[in-house]
Amino acid sequence: MRLLLVEDDPKLGPLLSRVLDSNGYAVTLARNAAEARRVRASDVDLAVVDWMLPDGDGLVVSTELRRAGFEQPVLMLTARAETKDRVHALDQGADDYLSKPFEVEELLARLRALVRRGPRLMLLERGPLQFDFGRRLAFVRDRFLDLTAREFDLLAFLARRPDDTVSKAELIQNVWEADEIVPNVVEVHVSRLRDKLGADARLVETVRNHGYRLRVETVR
Repeated sequence: MRLLLVEDDPKLGPLLSRVLDSNGYAVTLARNAAEARRVRASDVDLAVVDWMLPDGDGLVVSTELRRAGFEQPVLMLTARAETKDRVHALDQGADDYLSKPFEVEELLARLRALVRRGPRLMLLERGPLQFDFGRRLAFVRDRFLDLTAREFDLLAFLARRPDDTVSKAELIQNVWEADEIVPNVVEVHVSRLRDKLGADARLVETVRNHGYRLRVETVR
């Protein structure tokens, strides 16, 4: 599950990124509002945003994500602990609020709760493909796909960018961990994924010298 973490603290940001990564989230760390604005809303399933950023207001960042079409849960982090601040954040579109300092276990529990509450987060359809992100299940024409974790992440990443060409470098950066990268890792996983897609293998198209794309517009 792709998570955008917007946190400017030079120690807390990387720490939370590592913890979230170890708990199954693919984290994009943005250290300020400018970096957060460069993240495509369609590439994110969940957002954790610090309210006070060096170059702006995290609540404004959250609002801008909504305007860009982001309909998934947003959890605000802040040192502001007064009731009026929590109420303001929730009224402005945040789905939950966690005051600093906090225990990592509580953050993880709140994220799990947001995933359970958010049906739009859990379900995605792309042509004949269906994804249940909450349970990490994928189907093609209602047939269950028995995918490994990395095969699921690979197909899901392509599904978030339908009909866009995604380079091998971008796939490696967003789907694999550093210690998993071996020669031809993308090619091997694409080949296995196509085998499991069977008659729908052409959904994952090779774009010569550029990368791969998920074709959904013309597939019936």
